[in-house]
Amino acid sequence: MAGYEYVSSEQLAGFDKYKYSAVDTNPLSLYVMHPFWNTIVKIFPTWLAPNLITFSGFLLVVFNFVLMAYFDPDFYASAPGHRHVPDWVWIVVGILNFTAYTLDGVDGKQARRTNSSTPLGELFDHGLDSWSCVFFVVTVYSIFGRGPSGVSVFVLYILLWVVLFSFILSHWEKYNTGVLFLPWGYDISQVTISFVYIVTAIVGVEAWYEPFLFNFLYRDLFTTMIIVWIFWSPSNILEIHPRVFYLMVGTAFANSTCHLIVCQMSSTRCPTLNWLLLLPLLLVVTVVNFGVTSYVESVLLYVLTTVFTLAHIHYGVRVVKQLSNHFQIYPFSLRKPNSD
Repeated sequence: MAGYEYVSSEQLAGFDKYKYSAVDTNPLSLYVMHPFWNTIVKIFPTWLAPNLITFSGFLLVVFNFVLMAYFDPDFYASAPGHRHVPDWVWIVVGILNFTAYTLDGVDGKQARRTNSSTPLGELFDHGLDSWSCVFFVVTVYSIFGRGPSGVSVFVLYILLWVVLFSFILSHWEKYNTGVLFLPWGYDISQVTISFVYIVTAIVGVEAWYEPFLFNFLYRDLFTTMIIVWIFWSPSNILEIHPRVFYLMVGTAFANSTCHLIVCQMSSTRCPTLNWLLLLPLLLVVTVVNFGVTSYVESVLLYVLTTVFTLAHIHYGVRVVKQLSNHFQIYPFSLRKPNSD
């Protein structure tokens, strides 16, 4: 699999013709964030590759996820009678979240500033954004938490799918129209949540809780199998391992979204099903519904999450390598391969 090529020759040819087109009408973005990013980008040296900025921001989001997983592994830290997350952790998470959001805002400006804009940069940016959705949403969950004064893990699952669906919907719209209409909610949520993390350290999590519920229409095979697993799970797997379950779903979503973005940018037909992810999931759900112990079901979830994660990383690395070779560039350096 080391040399497997995910991007076809037809798609590579399509990337050569690609032109970025986006519409951003959010007042917060236009009149506050863009002027702020235009100032911040001047701090970065001109030798710094935009993709390195993008990847650094993604790593901060993952670090926040891991940090909250350590201090709030089962999402009960905000519940009465449980050991709460230390105040300094909320402050760190808030600062790092805003920093990651800032890096995500300046990477494109750095690309234009250094005349290094390529389709790879956009794919790299939006591909990592698609995976960041699950890390961001699950980290936010610790503000509300579980328990009598919190939000159920199933409600958070519904919320996660609303976010995932909103993200993929904007790229599906671009797949059909050729224009990416940037949603208002992204900038508003990033600025607000970064602020909320810090205020939570000051006033406590209880002051920020408000009950909410979302109704969502599950339309594809992957979602149907996930719902079957949740409701027919012998050990109520979502209650036992919510964080891992969210990661599994979010990673599969990110992989499918990346396939869509590649097809959209290369003007090629998007495949209906992602069998690389569907087949392992179908196998696990089938085995689980025949009846297994809690331990076996937990092992299957961890194995499936590992398979999805490794498959997605392999896909990302190979696609980046293919496009880097095609455009004769380095993904994390502004030097040209022929300048060595």
